[in-house]
Amino acid sequence: MKKIGLKFIFIALALFITSCSTAPTSDVSESEINAEAAKAYAEIKAKSKISQNAQWNAMVQRVAQRIAKASGENFKWEYVLIESPEVNAWCMPGGKIAVYTGIMPVLKTEGALAAVLGHEVAHATLRHGMKGYARAKQNNYWGLIAAGASVIGGQLLCKTDQCRKLSQLGGVAAGFAITFLDRKFSRADESLADHMGQIYMARAGYDPHEAIQLWDRMSASKSGASAPEWMSTHPSDQNRKSQLTSWLPKAEQIYESAPQHYGVGSSIR
Repeated sequence: MKKIGLKFIFIALALFITSCSTAPTSDVSESEINAEAAKAYAEIKAKSKISQNAQWNAMVQRVAQRIAKASGENFKWEYVLIESPEVNAWCMPGGKIAVYTGIMPVLKTEGALAAVLGHEVAHATLRHGMKGYARAKQNNYWGLIAAGASVIGGQLLCKTDQCRKLSQLGGVAAGFAITFLDRKFSRADESLADHMGQIYMARAGYDPHEAIQLWDRMSASKSGASAPEWMSTHPSDQNRKSQLTSWLPKAEQIYESAPQHYGVGSSIR
């Protein structure tokens, strides 16, 4: 019975994707994309374990608010701290931010959190997620959001761990993960998000040196050697440090002119 049921799901998923590919497609506006992101975000929050760590929650809220303001983008910003061992954070199109508790001990300082959130917010403000939409539209996955992807369907279609984790929630969250989050940004996009993220954190009053220190901590947290840069769309940790160091003089000028100076902020315990 289980094999028959699984086979039925596979066939249904295949038919659904085929129907998407034969149906006429139309342009989807940024406002529509942001609205779908908001639905998926609400579902993710409802189905995830929200952290009850009062200190960490307060830190995520204040840092995210400061970075959002520094970006100058008029999104409908939201922030949540999710209880999960993943060393991860993300920002959906339209300013929907999630931080996983697993990253907090690695960061060590509030300033490092500002660097991470600056980077993720930059992906959203630079509309890098729109490229994800273009790929999704090319692969005819847009309909998965409206229909709500199945858990098994998500596991079949996902290529990244982040997508697989969110697809386990099923529904709109899985559809959005498959459509928008199942890709890695290009190296150029990652470098630009690093650059803008350092500017955002400096503008928000956090010491931009901490963006450089962050990558030493990220490297130390990895088990085993990281893949060579040419095998990944992400720049290597060392290359990121070098780039951030080269951009530091400009970021320091921005930091000096910021209305408030928080330095590296509070320690994360």
